[in-house]
Amino acid sequence: MLSGGLDSATALAIARQQGFDCYALSMQYGQRHVAELKAARRVAEAMRVIEHKVIRIGLETIGGSALTDDSIQVPEVMEEGIPVTYVPARNTVFLSLALGWAEVIGACNIFIGVNAVDYSGYPDCRPEFIRAFEKLASLATKAGVEGGQFKIDTPLIDLSKAAIIRLGLELGVDYRLTVSCYQADEAGLACGVCDSCRLRARGFEEAGVSDPTLYAGAG
Repeated sequence: MLSGGLDSATALAIARQQGFDCYALSMQYGQRHVAELKAARRVAEAMRVIEHKVIRIGLETIGGSALTDDSIQVPEVMEEGIPVTYVPARNTVFLSLALGWAEVIGACNIFIGVNAVDYSGYPDCRPEFIRAFEKLASLATKAGVEGGQFKIDTPLIDLSKAAIIRLGLELGVDYRLTVSCYQADEAGLACGVCDSCRLRARGFEEAGVSDPTLYAGAG
């Protein structure tokens, strides 16, 4: 699962380091901008995946999230509980499509860059959700019924943002290629004030490395 952000790029690098032949899957789901999809293409090319597929799904038609509904403002401060940037059922939908493609190409491992430390407000980033989806995968697929076993790999789930960045740098991830901002402009320049931008910037600061993010209005 390759969103074009920092976490998914790191997860891809880990999969490659572990010796997997990697296929990258991105979603155009009605998000506020497509800059992250352009970033996903850059990352996929740089890491030489076997195939990069982009699937179009219209989650904006149901709305309910600041990332898919322009009438809901993207927050600039951390929220208590589940934030308005939560997209209803997003990871359930994404993993279901990834599971379908995995079954078609004969893959057993699906890597996703969910993180339960910095994004603990998202219910579909928790270990309990991942375990439940693995069980579903074994019941809902031809491969599972015939004895195959799917594993949802979440190598970042217990890591801080700083730890993720340090690991990614060790694996050669070029974070200049990635976009994490919830409301990046068409050129991929980050706003610098949304939750995701603040978490990313703090991660680089705590990791003790220079932040390569390009911000709108900088300079």
